[in-house]
Amino acid sequence: MKTAVVTGISTGIGRAIAKSLVDAGWRVFGSVRKESDAAAASAALGANFFPLLFDVTDDAAIKREAAKVGAALDGRTLDALINNAGVAVAGPVRYLDIDELKRQMDINVYGPVRMIQAFAPMLGADPSRRGTPGRIINMSSVAGKMASPFMSPYAMSKHALEALSESLRRELAAHGVDVIIIAPGAIRTPIWAKADDLDVERYRDTEYFDVLTRMKSMMQAFGDEGLEAEEVGNLALRVLTAEKPKTRYPILKNRFAMWTLPNLLPKRMVDRAILKRFGMTARKS
Repeated sequence: MKTAVVTGISTGIGRAIAKSLVDAGWRVFGSVRKESDAAAASAALGANFFPLLFDVTDDAAIKREAAKVGAALDGRTLDALINNAGVAVAGPVRYLDIDELKRQMDINVYGPVRMIQAFAPMLGADPSRRGTPGRIINMSSVAGKMASPFMSPYAMSKHALEALSESLRRELAAHGVDVIIIAPGAIRTPIWAKADDLDVERYRDTEYFDVLTRMKSMMQAFGDEGLEAEEVGNLALRVLTAEKPKTRYPILKNRFAMWTLPNLLPKRMVDRAILKRFGMTARKS
C-alpha cells in the first residue's frame, strides 16, 4: 500500500487530495491543527486515514508526529509528501503590517521547509529504508509566477516556494526524490470566503480604500467561479502515479486568458489591463 503525508487536510484542496489518495487505495497521514478536525477527517476518510496533529509553524510538533509516521512505515520509504497547508494575507505594501508578512512566510514557506527536513529521510534520503524513493508536491499557485496588487504577501510566499522547489528538485535528485509543483488558479475552497476577513476599514484614510472595498467582492466572485477542489485532488494523484511527471502543473479555468496570455504579453500591457480591472488609474510621470 502506497503512503502519503498531506498537510492542511481539514478543508479544501488538502481534504480533496487526501480523499483522492484514500479512494485510490493509499494510506494517508494528514495534518490538522485541532482534535475536532482530526475526528471529522477520520470519520469522512475512513480506516486508511491517520490524522497528525500539528501546525506547520511548530518544529517540535512536526518532529513528534513525523516520528509516528516513521514508526508506522516500519523501515519502508514514504511515497509522497504534499505540502498544501497555507494562508493568504492581503494588503497594500505601503501599509502592510510586517508581523502579518512574517506570519505569511512562516506558514507558506518555512512550513514546507520544516516538513521537507522532517520527512526527507523517509522519502529516500535515508538509504537504509526499503522501497523506491518518494515524491514531493509543493502546492504553489498562479501567484507563484504572477502577482496581483494588494496580494504581495501571498505572491511573495508562492514565488519563494517555486524557488525552493527548483533548488530542492536538483538537490534531492541524488536520492531519487522528485519535486513537483502544482499551481492552481481560483479553486472553490474556504480560503476565498475569507475575503471577508480583510479589514478594509484600517485603510479608510488611504488612497486604496475604495479599490480594496471592490476587491473584497471580486475575490468572493473569483472563488465562486473557480474549479472544484476535487479536480486538484485528482491531479495530485495523477502526478504521483505518472511514470515521468512534469516539473510544474498549472490548473485553472480560462487558462489562455488567465495564464497563457498574461505570460506572453509585455508587462506594461498587463499592468494596464490589471489596473483597469481593479478600477485604478495610473498617474502619468
